Amino acid sequence: MKISVDEEKCCGAGQCVLIAPEVFDQREDDGIVILLDAAPGEDQYGAVRESADVCPAAAIVLHENA
Repeated sequence: MKISVDEEKCCGAGQCVLIAPEVFDQREDDGIVILLDAAPGEDQYGAVRESADVCPAAAIVLHENA
């Protein structure tokens, strides 16, 4: 799995950080998502999928076959 984020779409809700803090963080100044790990281990897949599902701006894109 590969992950990409669209910073332009991100609204800074922070749900991704709460669900998968090893993969996502937020910038201090505006709360926009920071991708910490674009290719997380399989142990993170569930949390990453949940983060993408709950993102209100649909800013997290998963590439499952990458």
